[in-house]
Amino acid sequence: MNIAHGCADIDKTRRFFSLDATRFRWFHEIMNVLMVSSEAVPFCKSGGLADVVGALSPALVTLGLDVRVLIPLYGNIDNRHMEDTNISCLIPIEGKDEQVSFLTQTVDNVPYYFIKHPSFTDRKGIYGETSFTPFTDNLQRYALLDKCALELCKALGWKPDVIHCHDWTCGFIPYLLRISKDPFFTETKSMMTIHNLAYQGDFSRLDFLKADIPGTEKLLQGFGQNARCNMLKCGLQFADKITTVSPTYAEEIKTEQFGCRLEGLLRQRSQDLRGIINGIDYHEWDPMEDEHFIHHFDKDHLEGKALTKAEVQKDFGLEEKPQTPLVAMISRIADQKGFCELLEGNPCALERIVRDRNVQMVIIGTGDKLMETKLLEIGNRYPNLSVNILFSNRLAHRLEAGADYFLMPSRFEPCGLNQLYSLRYGTIPVARKTGGLADSIIDVDEHPDTGNGFLFTAESGEEIEKTVTRALSYFGQLDAIRKRAMMCDFTWERSAHSYFELYRIK
Repeated sequence: MNIAHGCADIDKTRRFFSLDATRFRWFHEIMNVLMVSSEAVPFCKSGGLADVVGALSPALVTLGLDVRVLIPLYGNIDNRHMEDTNISCLIPIEGKDEQVSFLTQTVDNVPYYFIKHPSFTDRKGIYGETSFTPFTDNLQRYALLDKCALELCKALGWKPDVIHCHDWTCGFIPYLLRISKDPFFTETKSMMTIHNLAYQGDFSRLDFLKADIPGTEKLLQGFGQNARCNMLKCGLQFADKITTVSPTYAEEIKTEQFGCRLEGLLRQRSQDLRGIINGIDYHEWDPMEDEHFIHHFDKDHLEGKALTKAEVQKDFGLEEKPQTPLVAMISRIADQKGFCELLEGNPCALERIVRDRNVQMVIIGTGDKLMETKLLEIGNRYPNLSVNILFSNRLAHRLEAGADYFLMPSRFEPCGLNQLYSLRYGTIPVARKTGGLADSIIDVDEHPDTGNGFLFTAESGEEIEKTVTRALSYFGQLDAIRKRAMMCDFTWERSAHSYFELYRIK
């Protein structure tokens, strides 16, 4: 089902949510949900996982649920406004009992709890010193997180109806719940959310044995010293429900192409697997209030978008040409994001686009050094292409607001956020039909009355070039498409309602 087809019914959808929240409030007030994650906005972030936890939790609270969040207290988290819970406990790790304590702070009516232990608190990185150098004891660190989830609930005397586990770092929790004989957790269910199946938490047998997890052989694959433990697989095996961050990705990961060697297990658990597309923060991403530019706009008053485009052209050293389409890319520069296809060949698809068409293009991102070098080399040869090897939230907001089109040629995309930001800002996405891109973008040619973007299927530079050309042919008709795009509803309230319904299923 393409969720984006609900765009035309936004008013009806809002009325539904308003009535539904009231109708179920009596039930919500007795439902306790513990979110467990390795990261969460506004405290720590390495990717979209943090945004989901930080936004979904308060959205669920507005529906009446009692939601609490547990994350580690990393060394770079500001704890000046936190309070001591006066809770401490002993957790078995590496053959000895490790003492942990908990701090707390409430944000947006959500109590956050933070695990204070040297393996987190004495280090500033989340998973490693850099994204390329993970800590060698990550299995033990996140086994500690998983064990703390159960201990904290007992210490608080707060029985969760659902423990919602996010990604591989929480993979042991469903298993620990399943083997627990503690009557405190008799009614507690577990949900495992996959944010990106490519990250699984695969560790050696020796690492796993140091975590002091009971029933070790059940969680190992292989034989002898070559046996390994996969934390995500453990969670997927034992969780009561499994979700991922878009309906199409939920289907894709059951195939060999996208399943990352877990497709067999996911097919077995198909009845318990559901895709729920992420939302975005409509306060942070609001073209009428965005603090990063001054010419605000909405679907009925687009003059501010044209003025912002002129400023963005100046920001990135491009000629101020209102009648020249401006295409944006804000992305990690990596294979997954389609840069191989964009840069393959001589001349490559990117070069052919900026050389042969009346277009300007801005690329913002960091990543693969060889790809960065090639992008810069092409940018130096074409004045209508601005390549910027950096990350800037301010520039990202400005570019989303000022661009006419947004290019996302991803090989796979569990959900994707930039296409949702783009729709919100009337910047028309041009994307590969995969994962959350397929669930949020309606092709204009296939659906002339409801289309909000342009989709292609094949992984090739030729297909990227062809679809960009097709999108550019609509430049003179873009305002009508912009209005449809800006009417789409990808609020977190919508996503929260879907999670609430799934929490209720026993």
